[in-house]
Amino acid sequence: MSSIKMTIILFILIFTASCSLLDPFVDRRRNAGVENVKYLYVGRSTPENPAVCYNGLITDEKQIQEMADAECKKHNTGTRAVKTHTSRFTCKMFLPSHDYFKCVK
Repeated sequence: MSSIKMTIILFILIFTASCSLLDPFVDRRRNAGVENVKYLYVGRSTPENPAVCYNGLITDEKQIQEMADAECKKHNTGTRAVKTHTSRFTCKMFLPSHDYFKCVK
């Protein structure tokens, strides 16, 4: 196979893989097997305080707010999320921003 074809195939694979790397997500990690809720969550996000990782160039504020609101409703900790603060370069490389929320009724 020629190097041009290999380069094109490699470019297509990287391009398709990078699309999934740019989706925002709730930064929640858990300790497996822990029953005490106080020690269950180790990520920046907890049921009362969701934290969302995102790329500000691709994701808009409305989508992030909807994700945080959905987390509050999912865990029955509030009806909506209020943004408390933002940090930069604390998440993944392609998703450098973190928005922190507090669930309120």
